[in-house]
Amino acid sequence: MITALIIAGGVGKRMGQTIPKQFITIDGKPIIIYTLESFEQHPMVDRVLVVCKHGWEDTLWGYIKEYGLKKVQWIIPGGSKGQESINNGVQFLKEHSKDDDTIIIHDGIRPLVDEIVLSDVIVKSQEFGNSVTSLPYNEQIFVKYTEETTKQYIDRNTLRRVSTPQAYQFGKLSWAYDKAVKENIGMSDSSYTNTMMVELGETLYFAAGSDKNIKLTTQDDLELFKAYLKMKD
Repeated sequence: MITALIIAGGVGKRMGQTIPKQFITIDGKPIIIYTLESFEQHPMVDRVLVVCKHGWEDTLWGYIKEYGLKKVQWIIPGGSKGQESINNGVQFLKEHSKDDDTIIIHDGIRPLVDEIVLSDVIVKSQEFGNSVTSLPYNEQIFVKYTEETTKQYIDRNTLRRVSTPQAYQFGKLSWAYDKAVKENIGMSDSSYTNTMMVELGETLYFAAGSDKNIKLTTQDDLELFKAYLKMKD
């Protein structure tokens, strides 16, 4: 069984909107629906669990019915930060998943998920037990010496950009979150499943990525997303 765990529990203060950014409407459709449609249309995905901002669950169910999404089986409330929301989803799935199931974790505000990217992350996870979407890093990276100066750079050939979707065998994912919560490992505001796994000593495997897989965080990101939609049309 392949389950998508979609994280849509954030507020998005940097977007400057009065509603959570995943519910902002672009060309008449909420951002979260664009995201969910990518998983709805992928033949390898069996079902979807959405971890939603508390108080917006009924709104999301309404959109899901309006757009005829059949794979969304559950909507549960999120936590106060990303890792809490993911853990909420993992704990919920304990009653609905087997250890060898594949769980795809994805940000609800990354609406442009290429089918080939999603396919690769699934296949690699089933082969290795996990996989993370990644791309080369093409900019120069410098380490701050003071707030205004630097004396050191990092070889970009040693770096990869990692985002979602990422996928994990459920047994390992469940073990990892139980241990992380109990021992407070990798559960900070800036942490995610991939960083937590590394802190727990796990080896992660790279899967294919795409530059179109943008995270909608600012108004500029929204304009870029609109441009991509026009290109598709």
